[in-house]
Amino acid sequence: MRLTVRGNSPLRFLRRAAAAWLLLAAATGGAAADDFKTPGISIARVEWRTVLDQFKSEIEAWPAIDDRFTVNALRHLPPSDPRIMPALMQLNAVTLPLFARINQSPVPVLLPFDAGMYLNARATGAPASLPLAHYQAGFQRQMFDAGLAGYDAKFALAPGAGEGMPQLNFTRPVEVQITGSILTYDIDDPSGGKGEPVSALAAQFPDLRRVIREGYVRYAFTRFGAPYVVSIPCLDSAPRTNRLACREASVVAERFLKALRIAGGRPSQSRRNIAPGVMPRPAAPSPDFTYRPPGDIITNSGYRGQGGRADPTVYSQIRFPIEQAPAYANSQSFLNWGDCFHRGRIPPPHAKGDAYHCKSSNKPLVFDESATENYSYPWQDNFCEARDFDVGQCPAGSGHQGQDLRPATCTLRNKGADRCIPNRYAVVAVRDGVIIRSPKQQAATLLIDTRNEHVRFRYMHMNPAQLDEDGIINDRRVSEGEKIGLVSNYMDHSGGTTTHLHFDVQVFTRDGWLWVNPYVTLISAYERLIGGRGREVAAEPAAGPPTAKPQDPTHPEKPAEGEDD
Repeated sequence: MRLTVRGNSPLRFLRRAAAAWLLLAAATGGAAADDFKTPGISIARVEWRTVLDQFKSEIEAWPAIDDRFTVNALRHLPPSDPRIMPALMQLNAVTLPLFARINQSPVPVLLPFDAGMYLNARATGAPASLPLAHYQAGFQRQMFDAGLAGYDAKFALAPGAGEGMPQLNFTRPVEVQITGSILTYDIDDPSGGKGEPVSALAAQFPDLRRVIREGYVRYAFTRFGAPYVVSIPCLDSAPRTNRLACREASVVAERFLKALRIAGGRPSQSRRNIAPGVMPRPAAPSPDFTYRPPGDIITNSGYRGQGGRADPTVYSQIRFPIEQAPAYANSQSFLNWGDCFHRGRIPPPHAKGDAYHCKSSNKPLVFDESATENYSYPWQDNFCEARDFDVGQCPAGSGHQGQDLRPATCTLRNKGADRCIPNRYAVVAVRDGVIIRSPKQQAATLLIDTRNEHVRFRYMHMNPAQLDEDGIINDRRVSEGEKIGLVSNYMDHSGGTTTHLHFDVQVFTRDGWLWVNPYVTLISAYERLIGGRGREVAAEPAAGPPTAKPQDPTHPEKPAEGEDD
């Protein structure tokens, strides 16, 4: 992973931090208890000669363009030398204007794009006005990016598109994602490697397996020694016009898989697996920043009474996602003005008075979004807090997927109000990367694809209309620290949640993109932002009986529009 620290003298800081850690390790005989670790990453070995043979078989069906490619491999050269496969270099030249940076991918790029058909059509005088989807089995390209780790693409199949497709109940375009990567993250994944074979595609993909995980139907397979995953977001439920069922998604995914052809890529030098390590941290302590241990969620806030999961991993060295400090990582559902994740509040919000607690906990709370506890240290993990999302890294198998962050302050709307004014604090790109987001979508995802990283960061609750206006959409490249939005309260509509930023991390595995706990990644980023090392404090004690008078200032209770108890 990247080891560049923003700010003055980054290399000097790293050398000093590394030297300090080595001295500590020598003195103690091992890592310190509060050390943060970097992830282990495995490197695939690509069989490029097999790729060339496959490409030769694909273009043999088009005699008019067969002689355009030099397919005699120079086999005396090492596999990492691009001259070994001039045909693939020629293919990259054809597809590069259509798929940006495709020639950077160190794994063969498989897309539902028939390059032979495309070139043959031009060689034989086919109308240039034919849409690109004509050569893509009816799929429309929405996003494509390639880098030194692999490639990512998103396509959509519109209702009624695709010859021979059955009629779907879902009335919107079905979005399909594909990733091929030379890197896979080594995470503790109890559900990893599971799934069912797909007999109809066994000849094309012998090891293909289908599994529904974390809100996606996924098709994972290995081709030419590299891992690939095709996935579609869906619900394992009955089909509806506004809800894509996984059974319908599977039909689209299998059409997509059948259409995959080699579209580009280039050999790269062999790499070694990346072993886990220790992430350097500032030596100087922060005077005030404190945080509770990873995995320590609010008592009884987990799914089915389960707790959190301690994960000390910094998955990427990032810039903190809120532009300015201070910021506060804590719960939105189980702290003041939270909805207790629909478990009920005592007394309910329509009752008189402004002190309450969640039915599942005795923690004293108030109907005041600006309450002191919401805007103070210590930070607290809420990755495994109860939500209706599948999260394989949480003990109960369900969780929040990410971490909620509040900005520096809450300015109430007016005297006697209990809600914060949103859109006052800037949200920034945590790394140089490319945006994955279709217009009107509520979430923006930032994709990072470098030699040693293949990771995604998702931002939620910014206003989608403002994101559209600012051009935060598919294929937009952004720089680390660049403003991409404002901390807001949008969830289906303005005011649908409290003012905060939901931030999460996904890493690529052989089961596709999986959510991992961002808590320690954010602590590490925040320490660099403030220039000081935080102090871990004891886990939160179990909440006692509710208090009659909460310590925080109170305000008349006014439920937010759309609040659901």
